[in-house]
Amino acid sequence: MRRPHLPARLPLDPYILTLLATVGLAALLPARGPAATLADGASTAAVALLFFLYGARLSTREALEGLRHWRLHLTVLAATFAVFPLLGLAARGLVPGLLTAPLYSGLLFLCLVPSTVQSSIAFTSIARGNVPAAICAGSFSSLAGIVLTPLLAAALLGGDAGSFSLDSLLKITLQLLLPFLLGQALRPRVGGFLLRHKQVLGRVDRGSILLVVYAAFSAGVVAGIWHQVSLLRLAALILVEAVLLAVMLLATWYGAARLGFGRADRIAIQFAGSKKSLAAGLPMASVLFGAHAALAVLPLMLFHQMQLMVCAVIARRHAQDPAPERAADRVADVSPAVQRPTPRAR
Repeated sequence: MRRPHLPARLPLDPYILTLLATVGLAALLPARGPAATLADGASTAAVALLFFLYGARLSTREALEGLRHWRLHLTVLAATFAVFPLLGLAARGLVPGLLTAPLYSGLLFLCLVPSTVQSSIAFTSIARGNVPAAICAGSFSSLAGIVLTPLLAAALLGGDAGSFSLDSLLKITLQLLLPFLLGQALRPRVGGFLLRHKQVLGRVDRGSILLVVYAAFSAGVVAGIWHQVSLLRLAALILVEAVLLAVMLLATWYGAARLGFGRADRIAIQFAGSKKSLAAGLPMASVLFGAHAALAVLPLMLFHQMQLMVCAVIARRHAQDPAPERAADRVADVSPAVQRPTPRAR
């Protein structure tokens, strides 16, 4: 029996370390008084900028051209916005035994966030899966999440994420939806510029998220929310998230098999349907939770690092599978306009 091969080094995302350093800075030097007002205003502007850039970079045309593979995309969307939220609601029974109410709200919010794009593509490529499908699935999830995540948060989190009022609708529209739509509208004009300056804009993205995190955790420190979290509760949260990730990885893999998908498609479904986007979730939390955003984003930050480490092992395991792919596993049913070469053996 062949022993599983583990990578020599599990991927520790350097950006997570930077985020943790930002949290530490907020704990030691939180923004207070006028500085807090300035940080809050800068955070609001950063969120608007982030969603403008998301809209300007996301190719809606390519995503729509992938509709020929609609069964796969619906499966990923169902995993992201139906199965995940149902599991999050089921975890309500862990309060107050394992989780505090604020930590549970963060866990449930994690279950409502859209899937990732870049890491889903990367892991699908390593595993010799359907890369074009992963591209389209991630794009669909990002588009849907702009609307579905705030709506689901308002419906399921209630007062924790603000009541679903005219004021909350206006906030979501102005800070999330309007900048995103503006970016989509201006994409034909600014798309080339964004492509040429991809690395610089990537730093803008990450810097904006760091600003959002600093403002959120500063508000949390000033409000004294960290007295609500003990090391024991934190360990319980990590355990619950590990179980959540394991359930979703198994459900997407074996569920896709029951639905008749081939190996390459199952890989894309597993990676796109089991992960959550830190880049989209952090700014959304700052809008939806306001002063309570610090505890809301903590589960998402932990889950992000966990999913990278676990999926790296699974992707390498899939890549070592010697079984030849059947014709049903090929990517022929994805539109040629979005097909890209995959690293799988020919």
